[in-house]
Amino acid sequence: LLLMLGLFHLATAGTAQAQSVVFSSSEYQTTVVELFTSEGCSSCPPADRWLSRLKNDPGLWKHIIPLAFHVDYWNYLGWRDPLSNPQYSRRQRHYAQLGHARSVYTPGFFTNGREWRGWFKNPQLGHTAAQQTGTLTVTLDPQALSATYRQSGSTKASQVPLQLHVAVLGFDILSSVTRGENNGKTLHHDFVVLAHYSANPSDQDSQSKPPEEHRWQFKRDSLDLAQEHARALAVWVSQAGDPTPLQATGGWLNPQQLN
Repeated sequence: LLLMLGLFHLATAGTAQAQSVVFSSSEYQTTVVELFTSEGCSSCPPADRWLSRLKNDPGLWKHIIPLAFHVDYWNYLGWRDPLSNPQYSRRQRHYAQLGHARSVYTPGFFTNGREWRGWFKNPQLGHTAAQQTGTLTVTLDPQALSATYRQSGSTKASQVPLQLHVAVLGFDILSSVTRGENNGKTLHHDFVVLAHYSANPSDQDSQSKPPEEHRWQFKRDSLDLAQEHARALAVWVSQAGDPTPLQATGGWLNPQQLN
């Protein structure tokens, strides 16, 4: 009986452990690659395929965080992109309003909040010396998603309030388009932002913590992790009023962590 109880304890402990995961960045800024795309845009499938290839990049999650935001402003052309969201169109327009892009278009690439037109000439990211921005650590357990960001380097002196962003990412999504510019094509998508959540620093912050340390927490059941095609999380920090990522982390989730 004692042996059986011991085995049961190990089994339940293993299950709880399997449902918990920790993601953490280094102190140096992770490159966040954002693609603004649409199934109603005939120029977008090559950009989608390029982003999909980043699944095999050895720096994925540690040095590169790819995100595909499907915009809704081409839906009137005859095909409503089922992955589109007006929130993502507003995000791209916000970049343009801040002067981070010359115009709003698809496919539109951004790296760390700045327009990247280099994709159209030579689709190689290239690696530049990353600046020291701080460490972002995220823990997903059966009850909550908790995050801590410890600022360093040039961001440490900033007094602008910070926001945390959590994106549920979808992979291996197939869509058969029957109208519009991609009529008759079957499109394949990865790194799709299926849901995007944001929050200000947690009320748990206290005067006793260092001023450069920021904390956030989401209840797990407020995140739609169980939806079809969800495979990974991306988490990043930005200043309030500016969508530019300061630091980011993320990673794959196994089936136990998605339930």
